[in-house]
Amino acid sequence: MSPSYATAELSERLWQAVADGDEHRAAGLVHQAAADGVDEERLLLDVIAPVQEKVGLEWAADRITVAQEHAATAINERIVASLAHRRPTREPRTPRKGRVTVSCIDGEWHAFPARLVTEVLVLRGWQVDYLGAQTPTPHLVAHLHHTDPDAVLLSGSIPTHLPAAHAAITACQAIGVPVLAGGRAFGRDGRHARALGADQWAADARGAAAVLQARLERPGPATIRQVADDLPHLADQEYTMVVMSRPRLVKQTLADLESRFPAMRAYTEAQRERTAEDIAHIVDFLATALYVDDSDVFTEFLSWTADVLEARHVPAHSVVTGLETLADQLREFPRTVDLLRSGRAALCGDPTRPVPDPDIHA
Repeated sequence: MSPSYATAELSERLWQAVADGDEHRAAGLVHQAAADGVDEERLLLDVIAPVQEKVGLEWAADRITVAQEHAATAINERIVASLAHRRPTREPRTPRKGRVTVSCIDGEWHAFPARLVTEVLVLRGWQVDYLGAQTPTPHLVAHLHHTDPDAVLLSGSIPTHLPAAHAAITACQAIGVPVLAGGRAFGRDGRHARALGADQWAADARGAAAVLQARLERPGPATIRQVADDLPHLADQEYTMVVMSRPRLVKQTLADLESRFPAMRAYTEAQRERTAEDIAHIVDFLATALYVDDSDVFTEFLSWTADVLEARHVPAHSVVTGLETLADQLREFPRTVDLLRSGRAALCGDPTRPVPDPDIHA
């Protein structure tokens, strides 16, 4: 078997073990491969990472439950940790190239990608302070003051955390630490990382290692950078108004949907809460699209939401109706109305959507 084929086969076997909830078998597969000489970086990025991606896809397609998704993720996290703990007994430590901090954006719970980046950088000789999920920006900055790393790597999977990412980027740079952004929240081409002023962007762990190898220049003398300096379109205040109006928008949209779909009046309290959460997510992604001035942020999320609803036998046309009710409430905001129109067109123009990337929202 070729190395690439062997890796794909091992990944499929690992998926079967993880899907069965068999942690012992899953860990055994990975540890045996390591003992047989499979490079640890390949195990992390070409075997374990694809399994984790499939976990999200299977949940989005309603083929596994939330509990199964969480259990599978926990197994993958423990396998990654077990590889790290075995490392000193198998090979000498590589001389350190420098020190970096890896952290998730404040509010970001999806820490698995950041953990993979951390382990790859350690394998390549970096000293890494891994701060995990949802690190508040003030605590991140305090840590940087204490450690003075060569760079901070900010990880984000969900676009609604981009405003928090912007605050973190400017705060880190203000104390002279360059920022390398990564994760799908920043766009598949890194457009949002550039818009928010990050020093660099990387698509994956190998890309992040290459950027660090080339070295990031430290920011110059500290300057106070305002949000509008990076995003002048925010001067219209539409983002601020949508964020401030969020509770009212959710409440009114839920009431309008009930009047248009009488069957909703028979919903249980749990069903009503879930519907309100879905509306709140729509408003959050609408606000984020306004923040970065990118309609794709909104339309990709809407397509994802509609597909998830359809997979659960919930008519997706209710999303279109929800957009119409939001447009009625926000008709005085031209950029917002344009985004809602784009969202409606995206849903109405593609009746056979595939299930998209789970990291957009899951």
